[in-house]
Amino acid sequence: MFLQVLGHVLITSDLWQAALQFAALLLLPALGGVISERSGVVNIAMEGMMLIGAYAGVMVAVATHNILLGVLGAMIAGGLLALVHAIVSINFMANQTVSGIAINIAALGLTNFLLPIQTNGQGITALDSSLRLPQAALGPLAHIPFIGPVLFQQNILFYVVVLIVILLHFLLFRTNIGLRIRAVGEHPQAADTAGVNVRLVRYLCVVSSGLLSGLAGAFLSLGIAGIFNQDMTAGQGYIALAAMIFGKYTPFGAAGACIVFGLGEALSPRLQDTGISANLLSTLPYLLTLVALVGLVGRTMAPAADGVPYEPAAE
Repeated sequence: MFLQVLGHVLITSDLWQAALQFAALLLLPALGGVISERSGVVNIAMEGMMLIGAYAGVMVAVATHNILLGVLGAMIAGGLLALVHAIVSINFMANQTVSGIAINIAALGLTNFLLPIQTNGQGITALDSSLRLPQAALGPLAHIPFIGPVLFQQNILFYVVVLIVILLHFLLFRTNIGLRIRAVGEHPQAADTAGVNVRLVRYLCVVSSGLLSGLAGAFLSLGIAGIFNQDMTAGQGYIALAAMIFGKYTPFGAAGACIVFGLGEALSPRLQDTGISANLLSTLPYLLTLVALVGLVGRTMAPAADGVPYEPAAE
C-alpha cells in the first residue's frame, strides 16, 4: 500500500512543483549561511532571522498595503538581527554558537510578544491576494507537460533564488571579492597582512546572510502561507543549516541538498493516505536532516577559521 501510493505521488508534477518551492525557501537562508561561514563566522541564527523576517514582512505589507515594502521590511528586519550577531561575534568575540541560539530564542519571544499587541489579540487573518507574492507563469513554457508546472509555474521568488545561486557561486569562486571572503574564512591573519579588512568583510557577509534569511521569511509568510503564525518557521532555519553543511559550504551543493529536503517537505502531507500517522509523516524532513548530518559530519570540512574569533594585530 505504502509503495503503491509513494510511486503514484512521485510521478505527479504537483509534488515536484511543491518540492522545488520548499527547496527555494530553504535555499535562501542556506546561501546566507554559506557566505557567512565562508567568511569565518558561524551563523545558526537563520531560524530567528527567518521568523523575524516573516513577521516584519506581513506587518509592513498590511500597514502599507504594498507587497514590495513588505519584502523590503522583512529583509531589513533579518539584516538588523544579523547585525546584532555580527557585533556580538566580531567586535566582542563572543561564542558564535551561543549568540546564534540567543538570537533564535529572542526572535521567537519577540514575535510572540508583539503579535497579540499589534493585532489586539486577534492575530492575523489570511492576506488578501494583492499582498501575496504572485506566481509567475512563463508563457508557453508553462504549458509543457510535467516540466511546465514544475519549472515554469513557480512563485516569482523561486526565479530570484535561482539567480542568486548563480551570482553567489560566481562571486565566491570567480571574483577577487570572493577570493577575499574565502581568504578571511581560511586564514584571517594572512588576509589582514595582504591588506584585507577582515572585520569589514565579516560584517558584510553576516549582514548579507540576514538579508537572505529575512527574504526567506517573506517568501514563507507572503508567498507560501499568506499569513503569519507563531513559530511558523518550525525549524526550517536549522534544516537550511544542515543543507549548507550537506552542500559542503558551496551554493550549488546547498541547492542540491535543499532539493532533497524540499522533497521531504512536499512528500510528508501527500503520504497521509498510506495509513501512516500524520504526526509521524511530519517528521520526515527532520529525519532526512539527521540522516544527512550523520552521513556527512566528519567528511565535510568547514573553512579553517570558521567560528574562530579574530583580533587585529596591534599596530
